[in-house]
Amino acid sequence: MTHSRRADRGQLEQKLLILVTLGLVAFGLVMVFSATSASAALGAGDPMRFLVKQGLYAVVGLVLLACMSRVDYHALRPLAPLLLVGTFAACVAVLVVGPSINGAHRWFVLGPVSFQPAELAKLAVCVWVCAVLARRQPPRTMAELMKPVGLVVCAFALVIVIEPDLGTTIALIAMVAGVLLVSGVPLRLLALASTFAVGAGLLAIWAEPYRRERVFSFLDPWKDAEGAGFQNVQAIIGIGSGGLTGDGLGQGIQKVNFLPEAHTDMIFAVVGEELGLVGAALVIAAFAVFAWAGFRVALSCRDPFGKRLAAGITTLVCAQAAVNLAAVLGLAPLTGIPLPFVSYGGSSLLVLLTSVGVLLNIAVNERVVEARVRDRRRRDSRSRSSRARGGRGAARARSDGDVRRHTRPRRVAAGA
Repeated sequence: MTHSRRADRGQLEQKLLILVTLGLVAFGLVMVFSATSASAALGAGDPMRFLVKQGLYAVVGLVLLACMSRVDYHALRPLAPLLLVGTFAACVAVLVVGPSINGAHRWFVLGPVSFQPAELAKLAVCVWVCAVLARRQPPRTMAELMKPVGLVVCAFALVIVIEPDLGTTIALIAMVAGVLLVSGVPLRLLALASTFAVGAGLLAIWAEPYRRERVFSFLDPWKDAEGAGFQNVQAIIGIGSGGLTGDGLGQGIQKVNFLPEAHTDMIFAVVGEELGLVGAALVIAAFAVFAWAGFRVALSCRDPFGKRLAAGITTLVCAQAAVNLAAVLGLAPLTGIPLPFVSYGGSSLLVLLTSVGVLLNIAVNERVVEARVRDRRRRDSRSRSSRARGGRGAARARSDGDVRRHTRPRRVAAGA
């Protein structure tokens, strides 16, 4: 009965992950079209351009999700070092050969297709950290934490910050922290490492003037409402004007020449304006359900690698969502991080859907393991009862000294 309830719960979590992911992707396509079609039409552009591109990325991402949900996640473990080295080389290469877009070198661009290697780096680091921590005792000191996990994570964080992309770095650090917590790292050590990470983040903020402006505008966006605080103020106006039920899908005005990056980082402000508190609350609830189901998969998984990987993927999605929502709502400085599955962006969508496919496979593999254990127990119980019934005959065979009669039942029992 206990195993049956556990299997049913695993199926429920898998279904919730699928429904929430597909729902958010479909909702994201609608909101991307709503956030871009009006401004494109006013500028004599193609209102369908962003929707078509995002739709193509969504189709490819869903294919990757379906494939990864059927590939045993254990196959990622031996590939972890190769993935790590490859993505690190790509992150370094984009600094050299990547074009400058809005002052940043983050993308490889090939015609109409662009890809951000830092997005793939989050998944690669997640797989590698989980593979390392699964085969050793959890770190107990800062020296043990730094070798090798801390050094590798710091190297990736440094390269990504140079691009510059502080938002992705924050998501990367949060994901690693989630894996360390599930691995059993002492809270004291985790707090100490977090203190160092926050200190390094403050140094990175202070080193760049535009990051300092974001922090100061977060503290008082209305002080320079038409300058550094413009994006914060417009997001607040958009969310506040939506009221309880919003102005109606497609009826928002902030996205038209008022709210910068309305279809990417600020898409939640468009949701708040057009769908109101109800729509915004449903989006937040969807990520809460995703977190519950993902962490349930991690807690129920008995494989050390699978447990850590499920926790890392769930943390990656939910931490990124939390940072984006906090920034749009004015609870944290702007970081330029997209809202998972909803914001426009092909690289993020492809990597996140691939990650969800791995998460689904972890849930499936756990149920397969449980089924095999139950089946093995049933066979063992039948074998023991058979030997118990045949014990008297076996004893008689040994007492008679008949080797052939003694050997024959053993062969039958082995074959059974």
